[in-house]
Amino acid sequence: MSEVTAVPLHPIAKGSLTKLWLGVATVLLVAVGAAYVGTEKQVVQAMTPEDFLASNARHSGVVQTPSGLQYQIIKQGHGPRPTASDMVLVQYEGRLLSGKVFDTTKTDGNPRPLSIVGTIPGWAEGLQLMNQGSTYRFWMPPSLAYGPNGTSDGIIPPNSVITFEVELLAVAPAQGMGGMPPGHGGM
Repeated sequence: MSEVTAVPLHPIAKGSLTKLWLGVATVLLVAVGAAYVGTEKQVVQAMTPEDFLASNARHSGVVQTPSGLQYQIIKQGHGPRPTASDMVLVQYEGRLLSGKVFDTTKTDGNPRPLSIVGTIPGWAEGLQLMNQGSTYRFWMPPSLAYGPNGTSDGIIPPNSVITFEVELLAVAPAQGMGGMPPGHGGM
């Protein structure tokens, strides 16, 4: 016959069961959070532009203009505000909703001079909301970006909502970039 050795069970210390359940709850919350972060981009990409913009407009600090342009002030400047006929010097990064960067001045560190008249409608409207020294984030519906055709090179698909983070460094009248900082002249 075999012999069974009994191992005495010690009583659980007071409060240990509560700590165990708190630990289990914490692990579950971390797992749910990780799953959400892992799928957030896919959920956003599956949304129609209208659904995304409606959802985004509910976020704190996001303002929507009558045209549908959405913006958030990251840093408010106090310099002059450009008009439609002005030139501006900007630092920016453009992204698709997937997070893919499609255009940026940040990689080479060279700001870009632009004529407001020559930009897409979302840029033209957005830049005129900013004061020199400001940094804004813009969400542009397809009608203010590249519309139903996207870009000819295929980088921006048809009917895409695009996002730009823009820093307005300088404003100058369209007749010249003489008011721009040294080394940032003409187009």
